[in-house]
Amino acid sequence: MASRRALKAVLVDLSGTLHIEDAAVPGAQEALKRLRGASVIVRFVTNTTKESKQDLLERLRKLEFDISENEIFTSLTAARSLLEQKQVRPMLLVDDRALSDFKGIQTSDPNAVVIGLAPEHFHYQILNQAFRLLLDGAPLIAIHKARYYKRKDGLALGPGPFVTALEYATDTKATIVGKPEKTFFLEALRGTGCEPEEAVMIGDDCRDDVGGAQDVGMLGILVKTGKYRASDEEKINPPPYLTCESFPHAVEHILQHLL
Repeated sequence: MASRRALKAVLVDLSGTLHIEDAAVPGAQEALKRLRGASVIVRFVTNTTKESKQDLLERLRKLEFDISENEIFTSLTAARSLLEQKQVRPMLLVDDRALSDFKGIQTSDPNAVVIGLAPEHFHYQILNQAFRLLLDGAPLIAIHKARYYKRKDGLALGPGPFVTALEYATDTKATIVGKPEKTFFLEALRGTGCEPEEAVMIGDDCRDDVGGAQDVGMLGILVKTGKYRASDEEKINPPPYLTCESFPHAVEHILQHLL
């Protein structure tokens, strides 16, 4: 890892870190205001594929988070960019609420498979259709590969197990576009003028948020909200720079020790 520089940017995960569905993490709004009062750039990075960026922004604003659209970088944005680069026609295995982020992308006669979190579509007939496309040589693009995520009724399967099933059945490997891919974090920083060594990432997913960020040179702070489970911090090497109770505690540490 490159030598540490003065902190200039803070990347913040959304689901599980600032909110869980329609409930904010206690104290998160005020903590975000405090962070914005410091001399750092704040960006929000998310693997959420359950809804479009606009729907996500509306949800956050209803929870009284002061966030603008251009501050959010999503794995849906990254996936659309990849589709445009590859000029393919995807079979979109994503939640219907996320489809608007792919508006204008040609999907008839698909020659690629794109998979996100799509609980209503994860049934045999649809997955078998994807399986056959992959056998015919279509590329498999995973918006992300999270094992599970946190809902208000408990933990729930993420897209990762379904991506892995298709990889196993077709003897192929998916291209991953969201966290923890290095390109995702670098793209999120693009336009900030910051290098990874000048940034810290706060998230509830030890592997995708913290591990991914640290692999590219950032500091990683793991919060014990959302999907966190006891001993998660032992699942990556090196371990998180810091493990703390919640986003407000992470902000307090940044303000006291990193600025």
